[in-house]
Amino acid sequence: MENQELSGFPLIGDKFPEMSVQTTEGKINLPKDYSGKWVVLFSHPGDFTPVCTTEFVSFAKKKGEFDKLNTELIGLSIDQVFSHIKWDEWIKEKLDTEINFPIIADANGDISKKIGMIHPGKGSQTVRAVFIIDPKGLIRLILYYPQEIGRNMDEIIRSIKALQVSDEKGVAVPANWPNNEIIKDRVIVPPASDKAAARKRLEEYDCYDWWFCHKENK
Repeated sequence: MENQELSGFPLIGDKFPEMSVQTTEGKINLPKDYSGKWVVLFSHPGDFTPVCTTEFVSFAKKKGEFDKLNTELIGLSIDQVFSHIKWDEWIKEKLDTEINFPIIADANGDISKKIGMIHPGKGSQTVRAVFIIDPKGLIRLILYYPQEIGRNMDEIIRSIKALQVSDEKGVAVPANWPNNEIIKDRVIVPPASDKAAARKRLEEYDCYDWWFCHKENK
């Protein structure tokens, strides 16, 4: 009960809570300022730490891929904005990488507690949380990593691509898509809801059975 009072955990499908935040690029109103865009909001345990530094460099270098997916990046940690700015400058000077996205300064931890980025069993810092928010401001995917493990940016990009394909075409995507071991880059047709539709599925699509039909992603 005590842990529940310390942190809230938004659920997939929830509207991301409205909030005004201070960032390295000024004030931002979430999710309103990003209406019509996908957003990857991710937290890191702290500035000037090795794993977080590698993550920020990776996010920055992948920024072009996120841009192609109509997706904005926003970082967050429980640090003052001046710490973010100095760390940003350090990364540019030492690692020749421009941090090309805003970083939220959540110095009091209020935002992190509100959206479940602090897990008491892992201390008072934010865990490595990832929220993928769609153009309507809905939370579509949530990932949590402990402080000791850095994230895989390619998996985050893959997840956005998969969500966009699912939304556009009304399909599901298989494990390891687009390199699935069974159906490769094809997508899964939703199961039929009655007997007549189930029989028809076998005629319309490639199927292993009526509940497992797939088609080309086009």
